[in-house]
Amino acid sequence: MISVENLSKAYGPRVLLDDISFRVNKGERVGLIGRNGHGKTTLMRILTGEEEQDDGKLNIPKNYIIGYLKQQLDFTMETAVEEASLGLREDERDQTWKAEKILTGLGFSEVDLYKKPTEFSGGYQVRLNLVKLLLSEPDLLMLDEPTNYLDITSIRWLESFLLKWKGELILITHDRSFMDKVVTHTLGIHRQKVKKILGDTDKFYEQVATEEEVYEKTRQNEDQKRKEMEQFVTRFKSKASLASRAQSRVKALEKMGKMDKLEDIEDLTFKFNYEMIRSKELLTAKNITFGYDKENPLFKDFSITIGVNDKICIIGKNGKGKTTLLKNLCGILKPDSGEIVNHPNLKKGIYEQTNVVSLGMNNTIEQELMNVDYDVDKQKARNVAGTMMFSGDDALKKITVLSGGEKSRVMLAKTILKPSNVIFLDEPSNHLDMQSCDSLNEAIFQFKGSIVMVTHNEMFLRSFAKRLIIFRNGGLEVFEGTYDEFLKKVGWGDDEETVVAAPTNSMNRKELRKLRAEINTVKNKVIKPLEDKVKKLEKAIEETEVIIDSLNEKLITASNEGDADAIANCSKELGEAKALSEKSLEELMELTEELEVKTAEYEEKLKKLD
Repeated sequence: MISVENLSKAYGPRVLLDDISFRVNKGERVGLIGRNGHGKTTLMRILTGEEEQDDGKLNIPKNYIIGYLKQQLDFTMETAVEEASLGLREDERDQTWKAEKILTGLGFSEVDLYKKPTEFSGGYQVRLNLVKLLLSEPDLLMLDEPTNYLDITSIRWLESFLLKWKGELILITHDRSFMDKVVTHTLGIHRQKVKKILGDTDKFYEQVATEEEVYEKTRQNEDQKRKEMEQFVTRFKSKASLASRAQSRVKALEKMGKMDKLEDIEDLTFKFNYEMIRSKELLTAKNITFGYDKENPLFKDFSITIGVNDKICIIGKNGKGKTTLLKNLCGILKPDSGEIVNHPNLKKGIYEQTNVVSLGMNNTIEQELMNVDYDVDKQKARNVAGTMMFSGDDALKKITVLSGGEKSRVMLAKTILKPSNVIFLDEPSNHLDMQSCDSLNEAIFQFKGSIVMVTHNEMFLRSFAKRLIIFRNGGLEVFEGTYDEFLKKVGWGDDEETVVAAPTNSMNRKELRKLRAEINTVKNKVIKPLEDKVKKLEKAIEETEVIIDSLNEKLITASNEGDADAIANCSKELGEAKALSEKSLEELMELTEELEVKTAEYEEKLKKLD
């Protein structure tokens, strides 16, 4: 277990973390979320000691091992299995089978085990670093965007591995589907503070939204109360009979603290620029073949027709040719044989994750966007820059000073500006945060044209893909259906590589099922009454809020009419209603906490049976 107490971190005037406190308890798998640039990686680096906090305490038990997945690549051994084995503890250095097992699970073939680490692609080199980390058997595993360079089968293997992880875990990833499957708790950085809840990202964002709605309502009520008191003082301070009341309100105003309005948080929101086309078919690939090694093409005699409003995802293992196929279909590369026929009015938008070098490094963001099309003037470029979170003078930043993620957003902005009826996207989510991925998902879903996208993100696959182009079992095929239909009807064919063996248990399956049923029965008896109480209280609070709004309106009317009796009656009723609301909110907080604790207890009991 580790704990953070009153920790703060700032860079000059910019505060990232302000007096935050939280704990990671034994066996918890925690998803760390927050917008890009809001302090997630900084917090990870503080936990590992690579950065110092400005204030606060970090409590880590003695001999507690923290393993942190780093992106830096520094290989010293001749083969992948030897390099991976460096992660083994001193007393296990001869047990290289452990390294081989995890390497295989992450997609390394038997031949790969004896290749030089430097011969692998960047993605496989990152995987090799992950293997070294896992073999060190840390108490706390910290992973910062581990899925960025993994293909879909490796992601599924890692998901299964982490679900069996017995230690603690802190995970940063933009892939919401992956995170929600793996974590037990969510720790969110929001407005320089942190909040930790039991449950997934949906529950976290729902809770934050509810709390901010309550805060805003309370703030508005406080503002209204302040105005009413000021009106009362102004109206009645000269009347002898009400002078004492007016004076008491003056004192109350002096004591009343002012609740600040919550600042708007900038989100990436946009839509692609659709150009109408009157045709059922946009593009046809006829028996296309392509390979950098002509003796071993990446794909051979592949055919597909892309129709209007097609939503197609290209999936498969890394290094099999997904990006190369996308480049062939969109015209960046020319097939070795076969042909691609485009509709005469086809307008293509193209986003390549590796093509940031095509940006004019000495251009400003505004200039780069204006170069997209003659129709893009300064105002239009500024508007789209704003949707990509380059608002105001940020649009005048030069490309050369931008981070990798910011350059990717510029590339995405250029794709948005270009009028298109088919858009080709190569892993567009890799440098986006979770909220931006949601916005991209919505923009793709709403786009009236066609989408062809390379992705490993199961949220996208399940959200909009209606057809799949799949690299599997050494071949390339088109599946007419959704991703879930593919998994159900076909599957990967090599899923045995993605499954992590479950720990052995002395009880047989029948006994386990019986025990699980007994625990669930007791759990329902305890949890259901608590859930009912929570729902009842939430409804009561909503009804009280309606009464408070009504009394506020009556109080304003009475004040305007100078009706002192009505003012007194309304004030009394309003005070009672607010007191009731406060009491109910406190009770709701206590009940919710009790519900979370009880739920966690039973989930832990069930988890021990897995």
